[in-house]
Amino acid sequence: MKLCVFQGTFNPIHKVHLEVAKFARQYYGFDSILFIPAYIPPHKHLDKSLAMHRLNMVKLAVSNYKFFNVSDIEYKHESNSYTYNTIVELYKRYDIDGKINFIIGTDAFKNIKSWYKSDLLKDLVHFIVFKRTNHFNETDFDYLRDEGYDFEFSPMNYIDVSSTKLRESVHNKTSIKDMEIKPIMEYIKKNGLYR
Repeated sequence: MKLCVFQGTFNPIHKVHLEVAKFARQYYGFDSILFIPAYIPPHKHLDKSLAMHRLNMVKLAVSNYKFFNVSDIEYKHESNSYTYNTIVELYKRYDIDGKINFIIGTDAFKNIKSWYKSDLLKDLVHFIVFKRTNHFNETDFDYLRDEGYDFEFSPMNYIDVSSTKLRESVHNKTSIKDMEIKPIMEYIKKNGLYR
């Protein structure tokens, strides 16, 4: 199986997450995109009570996509979500062709060396790096290649959206139509999230 992992907080998931996953699936020809909502991301302060909701929203958002799947592997651990541990476990669960591919934004990738067991993780995955800003130079990441990180930059154009903006719009009772997934917005309203 040619597997690509899309790990994140998805707080909440929005249309651009789906666009990134669709682009990756079509452009690289992956058999599956596996969404993995983090239970407690080590680099972010997140309300634990949202973990179940974030998982439910991802399941809801990808339910109509044939090649998208969701894993609760990190939710079930109920502890800090370390990518290295998750990737090791996925190799045990799936028959992987080559390396596991891993979607990551430039903002997170620039801090990859600070991740748990990053020196081991770099040998296990091929990073597909998506632009999170129009103002960056690919050569700024050359030192990571020199240190053995296996990655490439996706040619997908940058889209200026974020979960933070979506949460703010919910809190302020405004709308960002080009980001919103209708069933997710209904779920957020029903459960009183991000008020």
